[in-house]
Amino acid sequence: MIRFELNGRLVETEVAPTTTLLWWLRGQGLSGTKEGCAEGDCGACTVVVREPGGTLRAVNSCLQLVPALHGLQVWTVEGLQDAEGLHPAQDAMVDRLGSQCGYCTPGFVMSLAEACHRPEMSPADKDDQICGNLCRCTGYRPIRDALDEVAGTVPTDALTEAEDTGIARDLVCEVDGRVFVQPTTMGGLWDALDAHPEHRIVAGTTDVGLEITKRRSSWPAVISVEALPLSGCAASDDGFAIGATTRLTDLEAWARAELPVLAQMLRYFASRQIKHRATIGGNLCNASPIGDLAPVLMALDASLVLASRTEERLVGIDDFFLAYRKTALRPGEVLAGVRIPRPGPGTRLAAYKVSKRRELDISAVCAGLSVTVEGGVVTAARLAYGGMAATTQRAQPVEDELVGQTWDEGAVEAALAKMAFTPLSDHRGTAWYRDTVAKNLLRKFVAEHP
Repeated sequence: MIRFELNGRLVETEVAPTTTLLWWLRGQGLSGTKEGCAEGDCGACTVVVREPGGTLRAVNSCLQLVPALHGLQVWTVEGLQDAEGLHPAQDAMVDRLGSQCGYCTPGFVMSLAEACHRPEMSPADKDDQICGNLCRCTGYRPIRDALDEVAGTVPTDALTEAEDTGIARDLVCEVDGRVFVQPTTMGGLWDALDAHPEHRIVAGTTDVGLEITKRRSSWPAVISVEALPLSGCAASDDGFAIGATTRLTDLEAWARAELPVLAQMLRYFASRQIKHRATIGGNLCNASPIGDLAPVLMALDASLVLASRTEERLVGIDDFFLAYRKTALRPGEVLAGVRIPRPGPGTRLAAYKVSKRRELDISAVCAGLSVTVEGGVVTAARLAYGGMAATTQRAQPVEDELVGQTWDEGAVEAALAKMAFTPLSDHRGTAWYRDTVAKNLLRKFVAEHP
């Protein structure tokens, strides 16, 4: 039985493993949560989830699986109002004239409700807070005014007064011959993998969710890894360790101080709602050729911890992506974490993403670039690109040409003649466009990091 709290009351239900929260809410008559795109682009379906310990996350309910909420707390727009009246986020939208047709309004309100509990928000943080919510008629100025009014005010509301449910996160729920398993220990994970050889592993379901909402995909077993003890970031003298289930919002906040190049890519990775659910392990295991984290991690010479019941092995990220959407993971193995060596003092780093839109868009080309310079001469280079081939790849001929040369624009121009990608043409860009952009990003890199 799936048990979670919804708007302050306990819910017990049994649903198919691939039931999304959006579909379920509207079936319960809670129609304030709207369906716009059903793929995480518009934010009309935004709700707030409270995790044990009090972490609040505004997420897209169209990509949130109901069984994964077991033991958590959820608020929809209907649950914000109390006996004294509207929630401050709702009042601000009214006072600032932030609603017209009203279709997007509940999603904006829920993003603002989370913002109420984010102290010391910078203008960039505020942009990020609502970049995943679209409005087609009111215009963003009054909505931004409402955000400015409530951000960081930390009101006393249902979200702050809530206490943990006390419900253990582990779950096995079977409906109509299909099962959802959410273990909380690694031993439980290995048992689930053995018991259900035909399964789909999920974490944040920001990518798998599209298979559910767009293709109506289902599997005999869905095994969630999000409740496992695989989350967190740690720094040491030698480098950094990141757990595979670390949410990208948490990774971004940590990386701002520890690995700014990673935060540079994560700012434009996706909306906050997506980053609240997406994990570093999920992004890598999807093995998309346009996954935004792989080029940065490849430039950083990351290694991946692959774990099974019997062993752990460390695989360099260069050897992880075997082909389009195919990785080096073996049957019965999962990605447990990422290890990154600490860059040396002479290392220049940058991450770039080029897309049709600045916010919430898929890359046409993305790059993670690393060059180590000693005495003005390049001693090492790792130039990784996404969107240029079936997998994320390094421009090794360019790297080889740069090593031993003076780090300047002349050396870069000479090395660019060795760029050997043959990218495909599609609706995001022609082969010529991608080739030109990839070269221009390296020119930008040397200009910004002389």
